[in-house]
Amino acid sequence: MATSIRNSLSLEDSIRAYIELTKPYIVILLVFTCVTSMIVGANGLPSVDIIFFTIIGGILSSGGSSAINQYIDREMDAKMMRTARRPIPSGRIEPINALIFGLSMVAWSVLVLGIFVNWLAAGLAFLGSIYYVVLYTLILKRNTVVNIVIGGGAGAIPVLVGWAAATGTLDPQAFILFAIVFYWTPPHSWALAIMVNKDYAAANVPMMPVARGEKVTRYQILFYSIQLVVITLIPALMLLLPNAPVMLEGIYLLSAILLGGGLIWLSVKLIRVADKAMARTVYKYSSIYLAMLFLAMIVDRLVLQVVRVLTS
Repeated sequence: MATSIRNSLSLEDSIRAYIELTKPYIVILLVFTCVTSMIVGANGLPSVDIIFFTIIGGILSSGGSSAINQYIDREMDAKMMRTARRPIPSGRIEPINALIFGLSMVAWSVLVLGIFVNWLAAGLAFLGSIYYVVLYTLILKRNTVVNIVIGGGAGAIPVLVGWAAATGTLDPQAFILFAIVFYWTPPHSWALAIMVNKDYAAANVPMMPVARGEKVTRYQILFYSIQLVVITLIPALMLLLPNAPVMLEGIYLLSAILLGGGLIWLSVKLIRVADKAMARTVYKYSSIYLAMLFLAMIVDRLVLQVVRVLTS
């Protein structure tokens, strides 16, 4: 059956299936956080060639890791309604082809970043792939309720890649951006887990709602949201410390307060309105939250750069 489906696909359908294998929406978000980190680290726009090759390397790394993840999770995905239509379980891509495709993309990402950017960025991108594929997918996801908590580091590594690409090093400020994405991951992922709780239960994946129940999960979402908002204020609060490096300023601070207030408010509402519709609202807002927060970082840095040019 799977063979007949693959044979009936047009070239356009096959290309679309391989693109789907990379989880393009996740790739876009990860690359966006990576580029934002570059701008914050460089206190403005890095050179065009560095931005270009970092984006290409980031797409290859995150897309390849997602393809390998889907190869490993193919049997699990087939058991869940949300993922049963993915390219491998739906029979559109042969598993071994997906694996080769993913490994090739990761390998090319290391070469592109190493040759055209720097080897620190390349090494970090490769570390991110190993973290996601081995630590999260193979070890944590199937065996522990803290899979998302620890596994969140995989999605946070692109900001380190971006910082290293722009500066050639890793300053302490880079790890503040890492912590933001790290603490954002649990409330975002657990809101989704509440929505598809039955899927994870059917596949025996010990996500928080399956292992601890939805009530505990909703309180955990609030707990991590509060921690996240506190961490997002650190870059602006550094301005109050003598001799501390300037990282982000007023535009970002105002955005972090407003966006963070919305996240906490919705997390509290999720406890009071304990249904899947509210979980979906939290999930969608958390996606917008991270994108808007990092966009505020870009605006903050670029506006400051323009002001400096105009006043110099």
